[in-house]
Amino acid sequence: MVDYQLSEEHEQLRQAVRSFSLKEVAPVIGDYYEREEFPHPLVASMGEMGLFGLPVAEEHGGMGGDYLALCVAIEELARVDSSVAVTLEAGVSLGVMPIYRFGTREQREQWLPRLAAGELLGAFGLTEPDGGSDAGACRTTAEQDGSEWVINGSKAFITNSGTDITGFVTVAAVTGRKPDGGKEVSTIIVPAGTPGFTVSPKYSKVGWNASDTHELVFEDCRVPAGNLLGQRGRGYAQFLATLTEGRVAIAALGVGLAQGCVDECLRYVDERSAFGRRIGQNQSIQFKLADMELRAHTARLAYYDAASRMLRGAPYQRQAAVAKLASSNAAMDNAREATQIFGGYGFMNETPVGRFYRDAKILEIGEGTSEVQRMLIARELGLPA
Repeated sequence: MVDYQLSEEHEQLRQAVRSFSLKEVAPVIGDYYEREEFPHPLVASMGEMGLFGLPVAEEHGGMGGDYLALCVAIEELARVDSSVAVTLEAGVSLGVMPIYRFGTREQREQWLPRLAAGELLGAFGLTEPDGGSDAGACRTTAEQDGSEWVINGSKAFITNSGTDITGFVTVAAVTGRKPDGGKEVSTIIVPAGTPGFTVSPKYSKVGWNASDTHELVFEDCRVPAGNLLGQRGRGYAQFLATLTEGRVAIAALGVGLAQGCVDECLRYVDERSAFGRRIGQNQSIQFKLADMELRAHTARLAYYDAASRMLRGAPYQRQAAVAKLASSNAAMDNAREATQIFGGYGFMNETPVGRFYRDAKILEIGEGTSEVQRMLIARELGLPA
């Protein structure tokens, strides 16, 4: 029989991250959020807990766990705050994993121990100002000049790209043409501080205000030829694999937000009275909460399914897209209902529900829009392109 019960190790991790989220994150994250400030102390604590190294082998400084462990940790963080959760999600799925999956021995030795310890963050430079969902429309170029790559172009909406501990950005760039005339895309590691690499001022965002997001500009930026990540011309396949894996993690974040809405509403409806009774006694409120729990629970099962397939080496592209779509829908719907239950208080940024409402929308856009997920699911079902 199928059993989605967490193992003892995963459950212990869940409880540890839950305790950290409630005791360390919850009391301070509202201030960071309103100041739009990156929470360095919290990230440092997450590094000390080993969260950034959860799916990394011990020989590279990691915890020797698996990708489900990472997802469990992300979900528990997102039950309290999505900015902190996405810092971990992007830091590992988009920063650590490309190096871990495709890096040379030298690249792994150079970067993985400090990434796994949370001492450095890596970023993934794929999206471009004119690209969006069309990842294949890459315009950034990298031309080989002797022993160096010369990179020109720009990237948009790049998470963890401008913090004080950002170590590098892995950049997708056109490095030539294929025999059929199509673009040859490769990925290249660009260390922070490289001349010609400029991090633009941070964006003013609707949500995720305590996470770090920037536009990046490359103007005759030179890096050693050895900074090529994986095989030349395999960049498109590499970032597709990275995004598929990342969808499972971002699904866990969506589930966490959806469950956090349930958590906050259960507390509030037991405290709030109207018309001489606790509002939790009203059947309309009870039905809203029942539907909210339904969404969170079913979305969780979807990402558990995708993660279990990934871990046993089975195809999981369709399941990852299903999980991402289901969780982003659950997050949006639950955030809207939670705001309605809280009434005027739900519209205040000082409440977690107010932050949840602002944070939920990006889940339908980032790391593959909901429309892209539907396209992928339809393709996996064998429907014509």
